[in-house]
Amino acid sequence: MLRLALYQPDIPQNTGTMLRLAACLGVAVEIIEPAGFDVSDRHLRRSGLDYLDHVALTRHRSWAAFSEWRKQAGVRLVLATTAGALPYTDFSFAPGDCILMGRESAGVPDGVHADVDARVVVPIRPGLRSLNVAVCAGMIVGEAIRQTGSGREGS
Repeated sequence: MLRLALYQPDIPQNTGTMLRLAACLGVAVEIIEPAGFDVSDRHLRRSGLDYLDHVALTRHRSWAAFSEWRKQAGVRLVLATTAGALPYTDFSFAPGDCILMGRESAGVPDGVHADVDARVVVPIRPGLRSLNVAVCAGMIVGEAIRQTGSGREGS
């Protein structure tokens, strides 16, 4: 199953959008804490609406805990970053990949960059900073599903 990991998300509405995306497309979600807001089930329900019951969701208390889990599970980690050189459409996704989205305010620190298996970018016009993190997640997850045929479990 494809996975979408959210590194210390800042904005609950973006998190809710990505949870809804994952629910609809059959993608698991990993939330790496601490977040910039309360990620209790009650607060996630508010941002994820009634879709939360349809998401395979795991919360990790820290980057170290997530990193240990994913290495033990043998999960390849693909970071979406404006510092990536390879367009996401040129990357070869595999069914068990985990796509990592950084914080809306700061991306991910250098130590996380060093720990991932691959880095991809959504190319945008020169002079513009970035797209919304949830929009990027949708584009990249959609491409990964297109390439692998995974996702949409239960449909």
